[in-house]
Amino acid sequence: MFYAISWFLSLTLLALWSLACWGMHAMAVWAVSSAGALAGGTSAMNAVVVPEWIRGWIPPELARELAAMIASAGPMVQAALDTVPALAGAVTVLAWALWGLGAVILLAVAFGVHVLIALLKGRRTAHGTPRATVVQ
Repeated sequence: MFYAISWFLSLTLLALWSLACWGMHAMAVWAVSSAGALAGGTSAMNAVVVPEWIRGWIPPELARELAAMIASAGPMVQAALDTVPALAGAVTVLAWALWGLGAVILLAVAFGVHVLIALLKGRRTAHGTPRATVVQ
């Protein structure tokens, strides 16, 4: 009975692990494949707004330098975001590798629990049987 319970729980955990990996993979592939669209392009980079309470503390020269630096970084960021969808295949390989590692760990723990149950069951039956005594 304990064997069935332990394997049922182990396989249930494996099913939940598989479901979690599948869901995270689906979300990651969606995010990676639409990274360029989610960023909003270079227009979003140029729309960086400094809060009013900080403007009094920042010298105008520094504010102009920061704005120029952000504007010059915009095309590089956009190019990086445009190449990110090519990584969708790598996300799939990574998801399979993580799922496999988790599945192996879960099955190893299940096998360990199986062996532990066998050891405890063997110990219990060894103590429950009377020993024969040798009479001389």
